[in-house]
Amino acid sequence: MSDGISDDTENVVSVLTQQIEAHFGMDMDQLQATATAAPVANPETADVVKWHGLLVEAQGVLERAEDNLLAALHTRPGEADDPAMDLAHRVNAAVTVRDGRAMVVRWLLDPDAPGKEDLAAERLARLRPRTGPAVQTGVPHRPAGTAVPASVARAGRPAR
Repeated sequence: MSDGISDDTENVVSVLTQQIEAHFGMDMDQLQATATAAPVANPETADVVKWHGLLVEAQGVLERAEDNLLAALHTRPGEADDPAMDLAHRVNAAVTVRDGRAMVVRWLLDPDAPGKEDLAAERLARLRPRTGPAVQTGVPHRPAGTAVPASVARAGRPAR
């Protein structure tokens, strides 16, 4: 963008792209190929590639919204009419979306981010084969001297 409302923020995408490439030790094209070839084997790569793509898309939407706003402001200098205000709101919404996606990419790249331990444990649990049934299949053990609730006792008897 030549007038560049977001010249500084446009760098968000390039900075995160550089961080992604450094983190994985390959360029985005290689990462895309890896994520496409084996998304299940490389879930971290697949997630980062997906969110990077969403970030790039959001940056494009933001740039178009800014261009439209600048064009409207150039045609009516000094006036901020309703159509221009609507365009300004679109720019704000596009910034919010782009920044949210950038936050997700940053989170994916940070191994110590809050919630990462839970995510890693969940992924490991999905990869490990189960050793037994997921639900208890036997009758639970009752300590001696505890009564069986009447509703349970009735449930086991045939209806009269």
